[in-house]
Amino acid sequence: MHLVVCIKYIPDPEAAFSMFSIDEQAKKVTPASGLKHVVSPFDEQAIEAALRIREAHVGTRITVLTLGKESSRNALKHGLAMGADDGVLLADAALDDGDAYTTAVSLSAALKKLGAVDMVLTGRQAADGDAGIVGAGIGELLNMPVLTFAKSIAINSNTVRVERVLDDGTEIVEADLPAVVTVSNEIGAPRAPSLRETMRAARKPIVSWTASDLGLNAENVGAAGSRAVRERLLAPSKVIQCEFIDAATPEQQGVRLAQRLREAKVL
Repeated sequence: MHLVVCIKYIPDPEAAFSMFSIDEQAKKVTPASGLKHVVSPFDEQAIEAALRIREAHVGTRITVLTLGKESSRNALKHGLAMGADDGVLLADAALDDGDAYTTAVSLSAALKKLGAVDMVLTGRQAADGDAGIVGAGIGELLNMPVLTFAKSIAINSNTVRVERVLDDGTEIVEADLPAVVTVSNEIGAPRAPSLRETMRAARKPIVSWTASDLGLNAENVGAAGSRAVRERLLAPSKVIQCEFIDAATPEQQGVRLAQRLREAKVL
């Protein structure tokens, strides 16, 4: 069985807001120089889910796949250190700055190039954009069933059974393989890379593909092919006003405060 886990290398979501600035002209969020990048935590949990499946089904192969700049190779190395078998990096300027649609297009093309894939796993959403769209987009483009927000995954022959998280509980759903499964944080904490696996990761293969390698036209991917158009990006202005209510007694203060709030149309 072949599992592919799609992961993303992002600025550390635990970083302070002050570590980011907004370029209103370019309509982009710019992280501070030297800001640490990490694998999106939800994607780490998708890797953990794949490793648990391999433990239950010996002989399963796990590939980690990412789209990004050359630095995203670090995300693949982390996935390999956790226990994945090989990695694929989609690094090409033509693929940069895309939206969820073009990201799904590029990843789907890579999955086709990999050949027979029994299951695609992703995090429930990326911890930077929090859209949670790409996994479903891959399923649509590859004509695979999509099972979302999985807290547990079980495979029986050619069927995947998932317990998925709802707002008010859980439900159990099944689908035929191949399928796409997005993994929720309820699956539990991912394992830390062991020293042995970290040393082995240095010898595990990572291949790098461009848009041309995937048979993609540069006009249909990345920023050029994006369907989402960002009209404006700005930091909201904060205006803070502080007014003290003076009165002879607390009761009078309460009355004057209520009057002032009505005047300000807060009440």
